[in-house]
Amino acid sequence: RLEDFDLDYEDTNPLCGDEQHVYIKLDEDGRVSDVSFEGQGCAISTAATSLLTDELEGLTREELIRIPKEEVLELLGIQISATRMKCAMLGVKVVKSAALGEPADWEDEGRQGDPSDPSRSGL
Repeated sequence: RLEDFDLDYEDTNPLCGDEQHVYIKLDEDGRVSDVSFEGQGCAISTAATSLLTDELEGLTREELIRIPKEEVLELLGIQISATRMKCAMLGVKVVKSAALGEPADWEDEGRQGDPSDPSRSGL
């Protein structure tokens, strides 16, 4: 766990109880300089979050919000059934929620619209 972080968010998968908490440090240019997570859950949830956090360095908040679920599925490299999709997507939901400063949607794994809009909470 990072002790000095700028963004964080914690959430759970209501279907199976997976829990993830992500901590993100931004550099002076607003890009991810360090990231860590902690939590508990199934192998899919933990692996997906671990693989995703390895890819975040250098991204801006806006880029974090726009990570497509297909990228996470590609990182996993295995077929995910519909019943396990929330397990695989919990990490990206938590990362997007941290960047937004509010809960991201489960349905599309992110908010629609312009993330730089000043009316957006946390931006």
